[in-house]
Amino acid sequence: MRMSIDPREALSALTSALEEHLVAASARRGEEDPIVEATFLGIIDAFEAYEEALFDAFDEVTPLVIYGEDDGDFDDDDSDDDDDDDTHDDSDDDDDDEESTQHKD
Repeated sequence: MRMSIDPREALSALTSALEEHLVAASARRGEEDPIVEATFLGIIDAFEAYEEALFDAFDEVTPLVIYGEDDGDFDDDDSDDDDDDDTHDDSDDDDDDEESTQHKD
């Protein structure tokens, strides 16, 4: 049998984890700063504890999702979408320019 924690205590721990990450990110020493990475993982742990406590106490969840290695490569998916949007936007801009040129004549 698992022991439930108070959702308010879990929320406080999540808030503290977010604040610690902010401090670490603002003092980052390089792209793979171990302190930033540790606080990043701390947010995940605190969020999961909060989500579990919230569900145990109130049968409620948050609308938030943690993206990680198990969920696929989020950065690749995001950059693919951006590339598609840029291509689409450029073609629309070209069409608009051609139309405006045609109307001027």
